[in-house]
Amino acid sequence: MQWVEVTGRTVEEAKEAALDQLGVDEQDAEFEILEEPKSGLFGRLRSEARVRARVVPTAPRPKVERRERRRGSRERGGSRERRPSSGGGQRAETARKGQTTVTTDEPQVHVKPPTLAQEADVAKDFLQGLLDAFGLDGDVDSQELDEDTVEVSVHGSDLGLLIGPKGQTLTSVQELTRTVVQRKLGARSGRLLVDVADYRKARREALERFATGVAAKVRDAGVATALEPMSPADRKVVHDTVNAIDGVTTTSEGEEPNRRVVILPQS
Repeated sequence: MQWVEVTGRTVEEAKEAALDQLGVDEQDAEFEILEEPKSGLFGRLRSEARVRARVVPTAPRPKVERRERRRGSRERGGSRERRPSSGGGQRAETARKGQTTVTTDEPQVHVKPPTLAQEADVAKDFLQGLLDAFGLDGDVDSQELDEDTVEVSVHGSDLGLLIGPKGQTLTSVQELTRTVVQRKLGARSGRLLVDVADYRKARREALERFATGVAAKVRDAGVATALEPMSPADRKVVHDTVNAIDGVTTTSEGEEPNRRVVILPQS
């Protein structure tokens, strides 16, 4: 996962700027604070906060092999009290025989991180089941966008139920799909996106056209314009679009969920 490095007057401001660049929510990112902001004379800012961030990689969760647990239980008898210990994935078992205490360490097996193709297969099965549950007709396919990202798409007609107003239902479907993949495979190793009826693609293209038009007006009039609040993913589209145009630049202001992009003339 690629890191981005940003600055801001405060650590929180730098974090928000990083989220804009990554196009993800805060729970999907991890941060490293490289430098705290420093004040100079009379309260003036001497140096800004510096933060490094990336989309958080999903590490595999360790699991104890069930067969080993069952076999150990049979060997020691099933009526003994089990208490988890706090160290190193070890499991402590206490058996009271007079004054005797027996502690046994059990083996730990790590789950191999799934491939993007495995994640996509589980996601497609879940989304197909979702279509069947709602009585909707559609086809589900997947595409690897890069080495860390896979997108699973649902195509068909009358799929508005899975999109919802301003894509809110689609966002929930995506989070639910990610949860199902995590539980089914025991881990996730990439970034999983879900699209329905090309909604995200159409919205991205509409945002690009809209941002280009606003940027042209800002450049000609020389007056900054603040856009309506948007999600981190939508803000990233606007930032990327406007910053490719000469004579204008962008910044973000406000806090979630009311954070918005401001398009400014470039000095």
